[in-house]
Amino acid sequence: MVWSNQTSPGMGFILLGLSAHPTLEKTSFVLVLLMYLVILLGNGVLVLATILDSRLHTPMYFFLGNLSVLDVCYTTSSVPLILDSFLTPRKAIPFSACAVQMFLSFAMGATECVLLSMMAFDRYVAICNPLRYLEIMRKAVYVPMAAGSWAAGSTSAMVQTSLAMRLPFCGDNIINHFACEILAVLKVACADISINVISMGVANVIFLGIPVLFIFFSYMFIIATILRIPSVEGKKKAFSTCSAHLTVVVVFYGTILFMYANPKSKDPLGTDKQDLSDKLISLFYGVVTPMLNPIIYSLRNKDMKAAVRNLIFQKCFTQ
Repeated sequence: MVWSNQTSPGMGFILLGLSAHPTLEKTSFVLVLLMYLVILLGNGVLVLATILDSRLHTPMYFFLGNLSVLDVCYTTSSVPLILDSFLTPRKAIPFSACAVQMFLSFAMGATECVLLSMMAFDRYVAICNPLRYLEIMRKAVYVPMAAGSWAAGSTSAMVQTSLAMRLPFCGDNIINHFACEILAVLKVACADISINVISMGVANVIFLGIPVLFIFFSYMFIIATILRIPSVEGKKKAFSTCSAHLTVVVVFYGTILFMYANPKSKDPLGTDKQDLSDKLISLFYGVVTPMLNPIIYSLRNKDMKAAVRNLIFQKCFTQ
């Protein structure tokens, strides 16, 4: 079938953002900018603390440092574009820039899914096999685990982005979103996207279903082990070592599952209310969650709080 209203990829795309809701744009710009600055500051401090404080040179904090880098990369791949869309209604973006932004966002999100499951395994070994922890979680093991998370996420993103960007697109290539979010891009395609939907479904199983099950069973063993600890103080200490990670998992997977568990080729409602809801949910996942991660780990972890305090005090005294 030939589509008479196809447009060339060289023309790029138009991002509508919140142009249909101008009263929200200024407020959203200020809020998102403030949250982005908190993300850069909070995650930057965590990365510096894990590098500079020798007490944090352990597998758990190595994974945490990777998580912070991921959050910075993920938000930087989309937030500047989102902020610009608030100031420039119907923001134009080149086809190649859209592809790069889509790849980076998908890669960082998929990598974080796998990385959180690796962190769950680290907590499982620490709680359930404490005497063998140093033997199992040695550098030759946890570094490849983190590297594998990055490689898996990047590979999946390459596949999804390639499948999406080779589609023909309709009319004026208008994307009803802040950025080149893959589901929003697929809605303007002038071709059968069943392969894309199947590919997204497979990716959901690999990067959502399997990690969630892995984390679930890891914490079942962790909870069972904690309940067998005789002293109340011992139980509190054991649970405190994984409470921050569990909180981050609930926030992260709760939002991403809500967004991507059921990819659809068409919007059955087609209403402004539905579109606005989808955009705000995406914004929450893309900005609020990375902002909460360093706050959660800083508040729930004594070693990290001490390292951050030392880092700040040293910086103040050197000045």
